[in-house]
Amino acid sequence: MDLNALINSIRNFEGIKRKNLIKDVTGMLHDSYNIGGRTILGFGDDASAINIGNNQLLLLAADGMWGKLMDADPRWAGYCSVLVNVNDIAAMGGIPMGMTNILSVQDHEVCKAIMQGVREGVHKFGVPMVGGHVHPDTPYNALDVSITGLVGRDDIITSGGAQVGDIIIVGIDLDGKPHSKFPLNWDTTTMKSPEMVQEQIKVMNRIASKHLVTAGRDISNPGTLGTLGMLLESSNVGAVIDVEKIPRNDIVDWDDWLKLYPGSGFVLTAEEKNADECLKLLEDVNITSNIIGTIIEDKKLYLTYKNQKKVLFNFDEDKIMGVKEEISK
Repeated sequence: MDLNALINSIRNFEGIKRKNLIKDVTGMLHDSYNIGGRTILGFGDDASAINIGNNQLLLLAADGMWGKLMDADPRWAGYCSVLVNVNDIAAMGGIPMGMTNILSVQDHEVCKAIMQGVREGVHKFGVPMVGGHVHPDTPYNALDVSITGLVGRDDIITSGGAQVGDIIIVGIDLDGKPHSKFPLNWDTTTMKSPEMVQEQIKVMNRIASKHLVTAGRDISNPGTLGTLGMLLESSNVGAVIDVEKIPRNDIVDWDDWLKLYPGSGFVLTAEEKNADECLKLLEDVNITSNIIGTIIEDKKLYLTYKNQKKVLFNFDEDKIMGVKEEISK
């Protein structure tokens, strides 16, 4: 592996560069996200969190399906609209409760394919699609889905809690295959039973309730290293990782693997004393997991490979989201 070539490829990966606009968008709402006094998280996490009393938080997230994915396979886009939203709630330690959608279509057959995929996703993940809105006459096809979930006030996993000295865990279900029409999607769910898929979602709630991790995110469009980078930004820290320790199915080369969106994958940080229990819980639900590095004070993400050590991101100069998490007590 040429570490310089890998770094250049990751830094220019579209899945990461698409996140660069987040700071500009959220900055317009910076002084208003907590109107009402119930919002406990600022922008930049997998889901927002609203205090609803009784030591419970309402989690809210939304995702729009990437146009390239819609064009490649509308049915798969419908399925993934469920998967990505459920994983956003799971990453926060929450229990997904229900979803709504906005469907914009110009073609009846595309609409049918999208909704077939949504139906398959709902049955696979066990989370209902309870309503939404249809635009039947748009000059484009688009699907946006929102989700709600619940988590205990003291149990929530955020991106902003990583502490210097924490270990970094990456867990990925390696039992999968690249999607035939969109190879950067690592499909781990369509071939598995709903029971197994749902256990992989529930495990994050168990990890959260045991307070085993200090921070976490689900691995999404920016890939494994981009997702870790967003967590580091939110926590205002850096990291040193060993690339070879990242769990990988070796049918995919490293460059592609680190850009994949896995059906079930998480980046977590934890105190070293909690590592073994966290790893066991993940392994028990077929999520292959490993300690890949350590959180450091220096705000850089260093990659090591054999005798090489290079900087992937310098967060004093670079940005993915550009957002540091704010938590209201």
